[in-house]
Amino acid sequence: MHRFYADERGVVNDTAYLCEEDARHATRVLRMKTGESCELFADGRRFSGEIAAIGDGEVSVHVTGEMPSTEAKLRITLYQGLPKADKMELIVQKATELGAATVVPVAMSRCVVQLDGKDGRKKQERWQKIAREACKQSGRCEMLQVTEPISFKHLLTRLTEHGAAIVPWEDAQGYSLARFHEEHPGVTDLAIVIGPEGGMSEDEVARMQEAGCRSVTLGPRILRTETAGLCAMSALFCLFGDME
Repeated sequence: MHRFYADERGVVNDTAYLCEEDARHATRVLRMKTGESCELFADGRRFSGEIAAIGDGEVSVHVTGEMPSTEAKLRITLYQGLPKADKMELIVQKATELGAATVVPVAMSRCVVQLDGKDGRKKQERWQKIAREACKQSGRCEMLQVTEPISFKHLLTRLTEHGAAIVPWEDAQGYSLARFHEEHPGVTDLAIVIGPEGGMSEDEVARMQEAGCRSVTLGPRILRTETAGLCAMSALFCLFGDME
């Protein structure tokens, strides 16, 4: 079944209108007709529906019922040290599929890639488009948000705004994700910080710990930056019951 996003009007009297991009895709690419079934995302909720009318660049959908939410109870914000090449695109896509709420690129001391304001905005637009398509493919009710890159100093401030924060680190010992879950069974807002290819400096880890971020181990093997965050999220969603 094809999945679409409603425009900003949402669902009113069991009727919604597809956003401009999806309306164009439904009519010009999929060549959908009135009466065909579809899945609709609106206001962070998921609905079943059928195409009601097509015309004047608009596609209206008659909502036939609400479907169960696919969103995780544990809201994860992934703070990702800026990686090289197209690794960030992979991270955004897979983080979306797994169920993360937000991805925040972070400029750290060992990042090879450094983005200025203009380049950062351009990359953010590209990453958000990837997230949008991944949301549709994976049946997400809510759109994962990708922010513009932030500084490490800004990261330290943001970490204090979450219910808990962890940083997987190759030098961490004796404190696992399972232990974190045992100590924080009711947490609903979690930050995960992942370093870039060159890792994080001891000073950066120490400053994050001072901000309340707990260093954790992901096991004896060193994971690549594009693997570590996805591994941590998968394990945590499993521990918190989201994969049952």
